[in-house]
Amino acid sequence: MSPSPTPAVSAAAVTSKSPVYEGVTPPLPVMRVPLLNRERELFAYEILFHRESGDETTLLQSVLGMITDGALTRLVRGNRAFLNLPAELLPEDADVLLHQPRLGVVLQPHVADDAALMKRLQLMAQRGCQFMLDVGDQDLDHGLPFEALLQMVQLVRLDASQLAPEVLAQRAAHLHARGLHVVAGQVNDHPTYEHCLTLPMEAVQGRYLLVPQPMAVPVLTANRLSMLRLLGVLHESNPGPVELGNIVRDDAVLSYKLLSCVNSAYFALPRQLKSVQQAAIFFGVTRMRNWVDTMAMCSMDDRPPELLRAALIRAHMCEELAQGMPHGSAEMAFTVGLFSLLDTLMCAPMEFLLPQLRLAPEISDALTGRSGPFGAILQQILAWEANELTSAQVPPQRIQRLATIYLNATQWADQVYASANEKSMQ
Repeated sequence: MSPSPTPAVSAAAVTSKSPVYEGVTPPLPVMRVPLLNRERELFAYEILFHRESGDETTLLQSVLGMITDGALTRLVRGNRAFLNLPAELLPEDADVLLHQPRLGVVLQPHVADDAALMKRLQLMAQRGCQFMLDVGDQDLDHGLPFEALLQMVQLVRLDASQLAPEVLAQRAAHLHARGLHVVAGQVNDHPTYEHCLTLPMEAVQGRYLLVPQPMAVPVLTANRLSMLRLLGVLHESNPGPVELGNIVRDDAVLSYKLLSCVNSAYFALPRQLKSVQQAAIFFGVTRMRNWVDTMAMCSMDDRPPELLRAALIRAHMCEELAQGMPHGSAEMAFTVGLFSLLDTLMCAPMEFLLPQLRLAPEISDALTGRSGPFGAILQQILAWEANELTSAQVPPQRIQRLATIYLNATQWADQVYASANEKSMQ
């Protein structure tokens, strides 16, 4: 988070910085989409590229640039990733991919009908490149060329939103029996997710991760209830530096995580901050309250790490998109982004949670009705997440700005999450 100007923060421009992403210039509009294993831990990322008609050559050059300069590795934190780009764009000399054993490629079934392309893919497979075949809802019995393609890939993704539950189960079992790893794609609700857990699936992918699980009566665990009370006190009482320090002081773990994060090398503070009160004076109370919110949510170790990272990414993107609005707007926008997944994180509806927090009306309106200036910002971020923005809807310059903000937000979110959890980024 970029620090707000306060008299006590002459060096604040280098504190919680929003770094220019060290990668392709200008940054390639790209998004990482997680695939989670059965334990809800990261299995791999799918890398989606924003494409416009006729930009294939530029896209390929940008992708190769991201690979060779390490920007793609940083984006996925060195985890396994599958590039979703037309196989026809794969370079004749695929050494740049072959030298990246954690990078694979998503293939579409139609490549089986291109003999020359199949020959190239076969050579890549023999040299260790991994492929995920996205069959969607297509029948698996498509003749010899398709069979040859199946023998070449390691993973097969099925479209759980288009296949009937019994058909999904049958195809997953068939592919698993062949020794292939099966991925359930387009899992967009919790009943479908629960069904997938009964099947031999290696990983699951879809919007289910970001939507709240339906519950007839919200029941908060003791830890979540404690966190909700803490957030309520923070946002209701409008504390000063001393009061903020007193509120957080009783939670030793939260205090430790908070100071460890703000004092980490990533934020390059000019001096070490030794107390929450000192940090509140340095950053300003409003911004420090955002930090407390962030650390409190990162302490929810029973929720999928990728869900927490998604909330952090939204928070940073909202804050950046609110730059230039009236004073104080960036901090409120940050809260909107961070709390936009609060119902999913807490397993309780917004209508139950928000009265406990007594947020500013502009924040509540954005969270409940996507209205007001912050609601418009959040809507744009949701469209970005869904990969729905095109140059026909928004100017190319806007897409480019969102690309830069998104890449910076992922870097920031990964660092903050790692600092909050005191472990290497997974």
